Amino acid sequence: MRSLLAALSVAAAFSAASAHAEKRMFVIGNNADGYGIDRCLASGAACGFAMATAYCHSREFTQALSFRKVDRDEITGAVPTGGSGECTAGSCTDFVAIECGR
Repeated sequence: MRSLLAALSVAAAFSAASAHAEKRMFVIGNNADGYGIDRCLASGAACGFAMATAYCHSREFTQALSFRKVDRDEITGAVPTGGSGECTAGSCTDFVAIECGR
């Protein structure tokens, strides 16, 4: 009986820990206004972590876990085929993946 109770306690602890470790990945274009994505995130500049954290806070997450530039080939079904997602006048939209956590 004690071993069953111990096993249930351990299982409950693991499930509670995983419930609090919520993560979400956001893929955004470098033309998203207000976050410095084109200057900081897409280029990998030193200010990138602060910009990624600001973006996560705006989505009600506590912190940015990671961020990186992504290629169009890595994004399936989410890249627009016309308009702001294409290259126009010699300028192309870059995309950044930001992983946020609670």
